[in-house]
Amino acid sequence: MTLPLEPGFPPMEAEAVAAIPAGAAWQYEPKWDGFRCLAFRDGPTIELRSKSGQPLGRYFPDLVAALTEIVARRFVLDGEIVIPIDGRLSFEELQLRLHPAASRVRRLAAAHPARMMLFDLLVDEAGHDLTGRPLAARRAALEALMPRLASPALALSPATENPAEAQSWLDALCTGRDGVVAKRLDFPYRAGHRDGMVKVKRLRSADCVVGGFRYLAARRQVGSLLLGLYDDAGRLDHVGFTSTIAEPERGTLTTRLERLVAPPGFTGRAPGGPSRWSRTGRAADWQPLRPELVVEVRYDHVSGGRFRHGTTLLRWRPDKAPAQCRIEQIAH
Repeated sequence: MTLPLEPGFPPMEAEAVAAIPAGAAWQYEPKWDGFRCLAFRDGPTIELRSKSGQPLGRYFPDLVAALTEIVARRFVLDGEIVIPIDGRLSFEELQLRLHPAASRVRRLAAAHPARMMLFDLLVDEAGHDLTGRPLAARRAALEALMPRLASPALALSPATENPAEAQSWLDALCTGRDGVVAKRLDFPYRAGHRDGMVKVKRLRSADCVVGGFRYLAARRQVGSLLLGLYDDAGRLDHVGFTSTIAEPERGTLTTRLERLVAPPGFTGRAPGGPSRWSRTGRAADWQPLRPELVVEVRYDHVSGGRFRHGTTLLRWRPDKAPAQCRIEQIAH
């Protein structure tokens, strides 16, 4: 490639904060629940790279084809890959694309084509490096380029300078949008850094049954609680975990939990199933509990009826009956 930026160039990142910043210096954008991607085009050569610099083109041949067909012949775009299904964005469908079989990827792409939500232009069609220019100038250049990026697979991500509108995005329940990103309008593109860019996630809470626990690797004390919610058939499904247990409480809590050890713990979906992320056998090493304890946890993402990330333990709920902890709490 003859572009001024090479594939593997690290994208600008965001610092997590608790609230949307206010002031005339900020631009606000939705935070999309997808795969961050830098798209490089130099004539016939197209590269898609993840936030970590890994190639993504083999998993998204539909996007590569779309970028090949547009009028613009040279650029570096920053955006988020998403897959819309029935008017909602599916993170699960994105994960399915990470498959070694090209034939399977092609079938998935044909059934549910991906889109790229564009929010920054790093190299323009003339080959100029825009990363040293302020966001306000880069955004204007991206908007001017959009007619030459015309494709159903490419969309300009919304932006506003109104913090009240940004707050409405944060408050609205919308699958595929999980927060707000705020960027300083006067800042250049700080590759690999978090200067001038913050993110605010929409955090929610749920009351969950403690259906099991895992010991710490180094000693026989509780390391994490395994969380469950009841489905419509009355089965307790494993939905995630929390490991935010205060160190002074581990000993007493371990004794309390060990008194409740009894199979099966989870009567529906249980821990220990195959995981695309874990190649160890540790996922199967857990202790089942009688479903008597309830905790309230804070979470951010839900994928496939489970918490995608670890949750934060807020409090124990002795006032809540385990049977009241149902999957509807997280089925947005």
